[in-house]
Amino acid sequence: MPQFDKVTLLITHYNRSASLGRLLAAFRNLPCVFGDIVVSDDGSRPEHLEALGRLREEFSFRLVKSTQNRGLGNNINKGQDAVRTAYTLYVQEDFEPSVIFPAHFADALEFMENDPSLDMARFYAYFRYPKLKPYGKGYSEMIFSYADPDHLKFYLYSDHPHLRRSDFFEKFGRYPEGKKGDRTEFAMALSFLHHKARGIFFEQYHTLFFQKNTAAEPSTMNRAGWRESRSLPVRVLRWFYLRSRWVKNSFELLFFKTGPKTRI
Repeated sequence: MPQFDKVTLLITHYNRSASLGRLLAAFRNLPCVFGDIVVSDDGSRPEHLEALGRLREEFSFRLVKSTQNRGLGNNINKGQDAVRTAYTLYVQEDFEPSVIFPAHFADALEFMENDPSLDMARFYAYFRYPKLKPYGKGYSEMIFSYADPDHLKFYLYSDHPHLRRSDFFEKFGRYPEGKKGDRTEFAMALSFLHHKARGIFFEQYHTLFFQKNTAAEPSTMNRAGWRESRSLPVRVLRWFYLRSRWVKNSFELLFFKTGPKTRI
């Protein structure tokens, strides 16, 4: 049975207790055992809090609550503050690991233990990171270049499932609070790049985790429909939009400033 005593499974949750139950059951059925499990709830409705109580009895996790919905940044911050192990596997509640996850996760953990300069190992993505350098055992190092015109290069950090060192707040700062989820994620992405983070990316990124949303518990993040359209006029407009984002993001990174290490 794979046991990862140095790793805490950190799960952020908001009004999707059925999804959380599936995720926890999936890890148990692999089986895959962690040193600790922390569930950080962002002020869910009473029926979901009641369900969390039942799940806590079944899966023995530590629950960190909020009296009201404070957003993604606050939810991750307070969850990470509760972690006591050297490493954190961060997963949002609407994901499930595949049967091959434990073996490849063990490789990532070994890499990070043997290479102190590595800050993150990513296991899932919507798109392949633009520039990769082979690292080993199916992983490649993400390489950032200002000259690359691909706007996806800015997401060396991503909120999708990943392994990180639990003291990463000391290097990259805390997540900003009071912002929308996508801006919260991008602020941390800028901080990662600003502080010269190193991360590895699993090349077969669609095989370790699956994102599952149901009609009863849909995703809280939605992409604008025009971004998916294949019509020629929209594709032309999207090309110009993405180039403008590349310029905008480049300037944001160039002039990115951090305050004390306690915040971004």
